[in-house]
Amino acid sequence: MNSKDNIKDWLPGLKENWRSDILSGFIVFLIALPLCLGISLASGAPPMAGIFSGIVGGIIVSLLSGSHLTINGPAAGLIAVVLNSIMVLGGGDPKLGFELTLAAIVIAGAIQVVLGLVKAGNLTVYFPISVVHGMMAAIGIIIISKQFYVALGITPKSKTIGGLLMEIPFSLSLVNPEVAIIGISAILIIAILAKIKNPLLKKLPAPLVAVLVGIVLGIVFDLADEHSYTLLDQTYKIGPEKLVNLPDHIYDGITFPDFSRWKDGIFWVMVVTIALIASIESLLTATAVDNTDPYRRKSNMDRELVAKGAGNFFLGWIGGLPIISEVVRSSANIENGAKTRFSNFFHGLFLLFFILLLPGLIHRIPLASLAGILIMVGVRLASPHVFKETYEKGWDQIVIFIVTVILTIVEDLLVGVLCGIITAILIQIYFGVPLRYIFVADITIKSENKVHELYVRQALLFSNMISLKLLFRKIAPGERVDLKFDQNVKMIGFSAIEFLQSFKRDYESRGGQVNLIGFEDLKPISAYYGATRIHK
Repeated sequence: MNSKDNIKDWLPGLKENWRSDILSGFIVFLIALPLCLGISLASGAPPMAGIFSGIVGGIIVSLLSGSHLTINGPAAGLIAVVLNSIMVLGGGDPKLGFELTLAAIVIAGAIQVVLGLVKAGNLTVYFPISVVHGMMAAIGIIIISKQFYVALGITPKSKTIGGLLMEIPFSLSLVNPEVAIIGISAILIIAILAKIKNPLLKKLPAPLVAVLVGIVLGIVFDLADEHSYTLLDQTYKIGPEKLVNLPDHIYDGITFPDFSRWKDGIFWVMVVTIALIASIESLLTATAVDNTDPYRRKSNMDRELVAKGAGNFFLGWIGGLPIISEVVRSSANIENGAKTRFSNFFHGLFLLFFILLLPGLIHRIPLASLAGILIMVGVRLASPHVFKETYEKGWDQIVIFIVTVILTIVEDLLVGVLCGIITAILIQIYFGVPLRYIFVADITIKSENKVHELYVRQALLFSNMISLKLLFRKIAPGERVDLKFDQNVKMIGFSAIEFLQSFKRDYESRGGQVNLIGFEDLKPISAYYGATRIHK
């Protein structure tokens, strides 16, 4: 394995690695283009909003970022947030709702900058893992419920997520066959390419292949012209409204924010939701990418917040969607040999060149193709495997997960997340953790001759883990850490165990030693090794 010292940053890194970074940036651009468009349309925003986000996230935010290999852009995780904001703030007027949402994005970006400056890069510590997974699963269900109708050319009657889900079985008789062929082809292409083992075929960007096939089918079905066709004595209408509609010039896509509702409480709920979800997702992705970085580099999470906040602040002024570090594109970036932040930069540059030189080609993309792509994103987020895996981790985790999923779908994302956190805290109290230790850990440290003994009493939880994380930061690499759990410890929470296991892997990979003493004396609540542990 290569050492992080082998890879330089900034211009020296660009000089040494420009070939691999340009190639990876180009492949990521091919994946990002249809996703930027699809996420925009699924969010109820103009298609240019997603393109702006990809361009700014690549060209500008990559140079400010605290991470090395993450790709910035619009993401499925924010679809529900933006769509809800546009609907609620606009009161049925999507144009006004989008302009008001842009104002919320501007302020949310400023909040992210402040969070980074006050060193709130540990923000994710305060969110139980099952709440985050529940949030993403709910977003997946929301995406599927919306895009199902677009992929099959159906106009639903319901407006709520629950109503859309209930309506699915009864709407199948209204399918527009030609639109459905395009939407289903996109789903099949992505599903089939995901199963193929051939290393060359696996490198094909599945979303782009789905879009290209959709363009060909759109030409065959003459989507560019308004017309009707008859099949089995049933007449169907089809035309350019089934295609992506872009302005003639990039500057025509600029939309300015409307701050007229800044005094309304609901406006600030949207601001907080956007800032919170965008920050959590970015930090989680940066952490995941750090764990797969072949050069073992670590992101500066505070700087990461500042960079994303600056990008969102700017995007809100020009009509862009909020950006995060996106996990699928970031993973593709690593898989395709990226070395430095400039792969992200080049991906944004390719997006800019494409929209300047070939905007007409984007207008040929069927909406059903993008809907099919997003349905597969939703399936990945809310697959039965996610529910099964969470159940196996313990009854506490599946309860937190289900509460988050249901409340997110029935109410909204912020309510779902807050109720998930409250559920996690109630479970901690049920296991006997005293109230005073829910948010404050009882930990002492004794250091001598490069040996650090940390004594944990009462409980170690997602809600009080920050003090331990800060103590770990002060310990130099290559030493010995003995984490001793007192015999009266009531509970070690699932999220805390995940963090300890991650810290142990990372610290020992850099030549240190970590011993968890007394850990095995606590009883796991399921057969899963990392399950919540309680006093026997």
